[in-house]
Amino acid sequence: MFAVPPRPNIPAKSSHGSGLTVLACGGIATAACLVYSNSFSGPFVLDDSGAIVHNETIRSLWNSAILTAPPAGTTVSGRPLLNFSLAVNYALSGERVWSYHLFNLAIHILAGCTLFGIVRRTLERRKGESSLFCALAVALIWTVHPLQTQAVTYIVQRAESLMGLFYLLTLYCFIRATESEGEMKGRGAWLWKGLSLTACLAGMATKEVMVTAPVMVLLYDRTFLAGSYREAWKRRRGLYVALASTWILLAFLVASTGGNRSGTSGFNVGVPWRDYWLTQFEAVVRYLGLCFWPRPLIFEYGTFWVRHFSEAAPYALIVLPLAAVIVVALMRPARPDSSGIAPVVGFLGAWFFGILSVTSVIPGIYQMIVEHRMYLPLAAVVTGTVLGLWRTFGRPVLLASLAGAVALGCATYERNADYATAVSLWQDTVNKRPENETAETSLAIALFSAGRMAEAIPHYERALKMKPDATDTLNDAGVALLSVGRKKEGIAHLQHASRLEPDVPQYHYNLATGLAADGQLEEAIAQFREAIRLKPDYASAHLRLGLALWMTGHTQEAILERGEGQRLQGTASH
Repeated sequence: MFAVPPRPNIPAKSSHGSGLTVLACGGIATAACLVYSNSFSGPFVLDDSGAIVHNETIRSLWNSAILTAPPAGTTVSGRPLLNFSLAVNYALSGERVWSYHLFNLAIHILAGCTLFGIVRRTLERRKGESSLFCALAVALIWTVHPLQTQAVTYIVQRAESLMGLFYLLTLYCFIRATESEGEMKGRGAWLWKGLSLTACLAGMATKEVMVTAPVMVLLYDRTFLAGSYREAWKRRRGLYVALASTWILLAFLVASTGGNRSGTSGFNVGVPWRDYWLTQFEAVVRYLGLCFWPRPLIFEYGTFWVRHFSEAAPYALIVLPLAAVIVVALMRPARPDSSGIAPVVGFLGAWFFGILSVTSVIPGIYQMIVEHRMYLPLAAVVTGTVLGLWRTFGRPVLLASLAGAVALGCATYERNADYATAVSLWQDTVNKRPENETAETSLAIALFSAGRMAEAIPHYERALKMKPDATDTLNDAGVALLSVGRKKEGIAHLQHASRLEPDVPQYHYNLATGLAADGQLEEAIAQFREAIRLKPDYASAHLRLGLALWMTGHTQEAILERGEGQRLQGTASH
C-alpha cells in the first residue's frame, strides 16, 4: 500500500516472527482495548433491532436458517456468516450486549494487526527500510482513528468490520503465498493460497463490498510484485480464477435478497440513479475531511437528494480531479524493484475509490453518507499520509505519528461515550443534524423507552413536521400523548395512522385504548374488534375488548372475550 521511504536508512533486519513483531501487534491490541474500553455497555440501536433483537434465526446455533434464511430487509439478509457470528453471541450472552462488543473489538484488533502485516511485508520487499516502524504507525493510527467507531461500536456494523478483516486477510495471505513460492516444493505457497481463497469466500458471505477483493489482489500483484497485469496472470492465473469464482457465491446471496437487498439497494428500487450519484460527491469529500479532522462524527446522516449538478459542483471540483490523478497514476508502468511513486499512488487511490464504489454507485433508498463505509478506505489514506510524510521529513514523523495516535485515541474514547445510551447517541445526532427526521424519531423513541414521555413528544412533533404521513411516528406520538393525558391529540394522531395504514392491528389497538380512556367505549369496541379481525390471536385486544364490553353491559360477550384472551396468553407462555 505503499511508497517506499528512501531515507533515513534504518535497518529492518528481523525475521517475520520476531519479538518486535509480537510487541507491535501487542501494542496495537492494547491501544484498541484502551480506546474502546468504555464501549461495552452501548445498547442495541437502530438496525440492531431487526438483526438481533427480533431475529428468530439466531436463537439457536443448531438452526439451519442462520445460514439459509437470515431475515429479509435487515442488515443480515443475504449475509449468512454475519448472521452466524451474531448467533454465536446470542448463545454466549443472549441480549446482553457485552459479548457482541467484545467480538467486534476482537475483529477490529485482528484487522489492525493484519494491516500491519501487509504494510510491513510490502515495504520489506521494496527495500526493507524502517518497515516495522512505518507499518506500526499506519496500523496504530488506523486502529484508534475515531472514524472507525461506527464500524466497531455500533454492533450490527460488524458487517463492515468483519468483511474488512476478511478483505485484509485475503491480501495478506496472498502476500505470504508469493513469499513462499519455491520453498518446500511450493507446499507453503499452496497453504497460503488456500487461506487467501478461504478468506475471500468468507468475505463474500459477510458483505457485498467484498466483490472488489479479487481485483484489488490483482492490482497489488501488478504494482508491487509482477510489474504488469500480463505477468501477474502468467504467474498466478490459477489463484485469480479461484478468487474470481467466489463471485458465484456472492451472486447467489445477492439473488437470495431479490437482487436488491429486499428493495433497499439497487437500480430497481425506485431511486433515480443520477440523484443518488450526485449525493456521493459530497459523501466522498466529507469522508476525506473526516480522515484528517474527525469532527463532527454523525451516527445517522438521514436521507437527502441532490437534484441538480450545480448543488454537487463544489464537491465534484474536488473529487473529479482527484479521480483523474489516480487514473493517470494507474496507467504509469509499475516497477516493483524501484521506489516509483505513481503506481503506488494509483494503488492507494484504487483502494480508496474501488472499495467505496460499491456503495457509491449502487443506489440506496435510505443512506447517502455512512461513516462505517470508510472502514477499509481509511487504510489507504492513513498509509499514503504516513509514508508520504516519512519520505519527506524522515525520523521525526514516527514520533509525530505516535502523538497523533494518542490524540486520535482520546477522540475515539470520547466518541464512544456518545454510544453509552440510545438517548445520548440520538441527542448527539439531532444536535449535529437537526433536519434529520430519522434522528428526531429515534430520539423520541429512546426518551419514551426511558420513561421520559413528556420530553419525547416535541421530538415526535418535529419529526412529523418533516414527514407528516410517517405512520409509525404518528402511532408512537399518539401513545406518548395519551401517556401524558393529552387524549384528544393522541387520538387524532392514532386515527390518522389507522386511516393511512388500515391493515396494521397495533394501530387499531392503540386507538381503541385511547378511545376507551376518553370514555368513548362504543368507538373503542369497534376498534378492538378491527384489531382482532386483522390478528385473531391478539390476546391483549381480546382482554381489553372484554373489559370494554363489561363496562357497556355486554356481560356474556365480555366473559367470552376475557376467556379467549386468557387462553391465548396461556398458549403464548407455553
